[in-house]
This record gives sequence, structure tokens and C-alpha cells, in this order.
Amino acid sequence: MIDLPQIVKASTPWNKGKLIGQKPPLKLREIWAIRIRLQLKKETRELAIFNLAIDSKLRSCDLVNLKVRDVYHGNGIAPRAMVLQQKTQQPVQFEITEQTRDALKNWINHNQLRPEDYLFRSRITSSNHISTRQYARIVHKWVEMIGLDTLLYGTHSLRRTKATLIYRRTSDRPLRYRTPS
Repeated sequence: MIDLPQIVKASTPWNKGKLIGQKPPLKLREIWAIRIRLQLKKETRELAIFNLAIDSKLRSCDLVNLKVRDVYHGNGIAPRAMVLQQKTQQPVQFEITEQTRDALKNWINHNQLRPEDYLFRSRITSSNHISTRQYARIVHKWVEMIGLDTLLYGTHSLRRTKATLIYRRTSDRPLRYRTPS
């Protein structure tokens, strides 16, 4: 009998039908669309997470690990905070805008959080804070809420947003002059 080679069905590539590469940052109008919807729905936790994610530019693992004492000093929310990044073990300092301070203060007061508490606690007793996966689900909900494609945006989009906005405001683009008429 002759052994014929078996025909093996080619496996599907892992990225077939998926978008790969960097996810785009949110635009200013998209930030405001999400922010306003969260304010209208009175979603204090989600507004605090959203604003802090934009301001801090932290990875999701660092954002969900924040404790009240990381942002709250003395009698209020600090204008700046410093945390040690989990991935790089490097300290990073970020500014907390007035809008974010208000959202955080409302969230902390609403839940009567203590300095040693995680800012965004989990409802599951086995976990102290929300998971990065839960945070990703929340981000996808925000993106979907304003009609954007959830495949295009993710948690890293929020991380890149503020840096992109700053760059666009301060980049050395050539000035465009109009010819006198």
C-alpha cells in the first residue's frame, strides 16, 4: 500500500478579522461626549475612573490599583499625584485637573472611602479592586455609548489621549499663511 501524505487543513491565523496595531486616542469631542453622558446619568464611579484615566495616563493595571491615599492628601484631592508603575517600577507623576478632583471627591464622599481603601473597589469579595478586564469592559461601554467602534478603542486609547492632545496643541507644525487679498 502506498502512503499518501495527509491533507491538513490550514489553521486560521490568530489575527484574522482582528485589528492589530495601536489603538487610536480619543478626540476632544469624544472625551466630552462620554463625560457629559456620564454626568447626565449620575455615574459617579465611572466619571471618576474616566477623568482619572485621561489625566493620569496610567496603564490599566496601575489605574485599578490606586488607593485613596494616592490621590487624597490632608483635606482634599491633591493637584498632583505620584505612583510607582507596576511594569517599569518607575515613579510617575501626573496632574489631577479640577474636573477630575471634583469627580474623585464626589466618588470618595459618596462611598465614604478611607485612605487605605482602593479607589475603585470590586463588588466581588475575593478581589480588592476592579480587575483590568472589568475596566476594559467599562471602557468598551463608554465607546459604544457614543457610537464608536469598540474594536478600534480600548484602555490604551485613554492612556494615549492626553499626550496626543498636548502634542497637537504644542507641536511645531508649520504656520499656514494666507496670501493677502
